[in-house]
Amino acid sequence: MAWHDVVIVGGGNAGISLAARLRRIGARDVAVVAPGPLHRYRPMLNYVAAGQATMDQLTRPMRSVIPDGCTWLDQRAVAVHEDDGEVKLDDGTRLAYGDLVVATGLEEDLDATPGLATALDAGWSTTAHLDSTAGATWDAVRGMTRGRVVFTVPPEPSPCGGTALKPLFLACDHWQQEGVLDQIEVHLVTPYASVLDLPFVDRQLQEHLDRFGVTVHHRATVLRVDHEQRSVTLLRGAAEETLEDVTHAFVVPHYRAPEWLAPLGGEHPACLVDVDPQTMAHRRLPRVWSLGDVADLRTRPSGGALRRQVEVLADNIRRGRLGEPLRSYDGYTIIPVTVDRRNLLLAEFDRTGAQQQSTKLIDVTVPRRALWLFDRYLEPVIYFRALLKGRLVP
Repeated sequence: MAWHDVVIVGGGNAGISLAARLRRIGARDVAVVAPGPLHRYRPMLNYVAAGQATMDQLTRPMRSVIPDGCTWLDQRAVAVHEDDGEVKLDDGTRLAYGDLVVATGLEEDLDATPGLATALDAGWSTTAHLDSTAGATWDAVRGMTRGRVVFTVPPEPSPCGGTALKPLFLACDHWQQEGVLDQIEVHLVTPYASVLDLPFVDRQLQEHLDRFGVTVHHRATVLRVDHEQRSVTLLRGAAEETLEDVTHAFVVPHYRAPEWLAPLGGEHPACLVDVDPQTMAHRRLPRVWSLGDVADLRTRPSGGALRRQVEVLADNIRRGRLGEPLRSYDGYTIIPVTVDRRNLLLAEFDRTGAQQQSTKLIDVTVPRRALWLFDRYLEPVIYFRALLKGRLVP
């Protein structure tokens, strides 16, 4: 039996940034449960899928990102014993805590889309959302000169699902530059009534989809795929529609919380951790918290949302111990979308879908080269040198 004042389960952006922030505000005993030797800056996978970055550029040894003074436990959490205030690890260790923070992120649910796992293994389907196929996505894009392709925006919850538009726009711009776009029939499947159901950016996005000749299937999800028949079957309401003769399917899988977190889940169908969306405190269990993709925060998950979540949650852990009123997180999140290989726009909004732009200097919903340069080159530097060090950056 081991005990730590704060135990954080998860070694991604949420877990590492929060651990560093807690250390900065005075927490002395923080343990991070994070299996595996590598940490990745996941937003950059979209650029790997477009040939604009490499896996090495977004990868660091896990040991190098664990905040100074924190204990790293290179094991996997497998159970929560809520009555005993313990987390069980895969080596049998029981880890007691003063406060527990669940920051595991989501796991891909390949079984939710029949045929997808087989199609991924066969290489006929790839996605920038998975480490294992991001590079292969670029191979598929640059090797294509004609045919029919399908891209998808995944239903929520998903790790920054709206950024699935990035590989589509980056691929279309590449094909246009190569002079083959008019030989490629591009389809987009989105679960929304418009592109992302964000009126303040949807018009811009639709204009660029029209510019590239993309056929959009609204209020639709992928029901199943068949790589042998080269087909993608969509579900729209109760109706099915099958796209035949698909050359390549860029399909983002469904996501859900890890199964071992079921005791902490509520009524969410993906078994997200049942927290108060404002305070990030668990609704039933005292001194249990959650943030990031796995938390039921009633907003669309994104890496940019974590900056505000980390600030509020770190302070709330402190306030909870002092008996002070807890702060509220308004659901701010952000979706960066490239509209071609050199221009990008930002959709910033709260949990109601209302625009919440963080700067008054420029209109960030207008695609700009400066925003692309920031997203591609400066943001990764800020991530590794500031955010993972617990420094708050606007």
